[in-house]
Amino acid sequence: MPRAITLVGAPDPDDHDRNTPQAGTGRGSRRDAVAEPGQLSVWATAQLTGPVQRRGRYVPDSVRHPARMLPAIAAHAITSYTSPGDLVLDPMCGIGTTLVEAVHLGRDAIGVEYESKWSDIADANVAHAHTQGATGRASVVRGDATRITSLLPAALAGRVSLVVTSPPYGPTVHGLVRPQAGAGVHKSDNTYNDGTDKGNLAYRDLPGLASGFAEILAGCATLLKPGGIVVVTARPWRKRGELVDLPSAVIGAGIAAGLVPVERCVALLAAVRGGRLIARPSFFQLSAVRKARQAGVPMHLIAHEDVLVLTKPLPQPPAEVQAR
Repeated sequence: MPRAITLVGAPDPDDHDRNTPQAGTGRGSRRDAVAEPGQLSVWATAQLTGPVQRRGRYVPDSVRHPARMLPAIAAHAITSYTSPGDLVLDPMCGIGTTLVEAVHLGRDAIGVEYESKWSDIADANVAHAHTQGATGRASVVRGDATRITSLLPAALAGRVSLVVTSPPYGPTVHGLVRPQAGAGVHKSDNTYNDGTDKGNLAYRDLPGLASGFAEILAGCATLLKPGGIVVVTARPWRKRGELVDLPSAVIGAGIAAGLVPVERCVALLAAVRGGRLIARPSFFQLSAVRKARQAGVPMHLIAHEDVLVLTKPLPQPPAEVQAR
């Protein structure tokens, strides 16, 4: 019997002129947000394109990051799993998307970022959010998130309500393209750092990435409140034609960190129009699919990211209490 699908955050045609990314309406506070295991929910988070979601809301240099989370995905997670005043953490915050959406929604936020050029842009984005009336507070810490508990104040242990993040997909990602007469396209901003610093998790193979991500999640678990939520977006990709199952690796890393998987959702990277999905592929996705189909491989455009939701278990009552 097929699972029931709940479309969360259905499109509102009046939202196009609002100064917020289209993240949907959310599902209430985090106390009632976690679905029963096995339930599938679909987040309509690409009603507007990524550039439109960021336009005027983020500083122009934000486009330089090679792998940006859609603002609507972060906003939907924050709305669904927290209440105003809660503390949100992103241990690999990049340009600060999670932080910006949190402060606009009246939450406080803290981010950790390995590369200084991205942490500088994240700082600029938070400052820009405050010029637009954002009421939450946020800060960015430069450092290696695998040592997150040594980077952040010990007083934060047990205070974080929600972690929102995404692991890297490898050292080289899509980036930006610009047509050049007679020379095809020029590709830029498609790598993490200049390739000389291999400390970034993006330069590890899948087992190494999973191990490092488990260390990050273990640190996040220390900072989470009991019952706190971790939301990780990830999707599989192909490397030399073979599927790399990153979502399963993320779930394994979460379990290794002592977290419990409670929900698996879908965040659409395509728009919903008249009951149909309207793809929003990158140039490279279109090119890869066309080449694959010409070679007889029935590849399709990527239309979603997996959203993996885990929780920090509540403390168990003493055995004598359980027996009563």
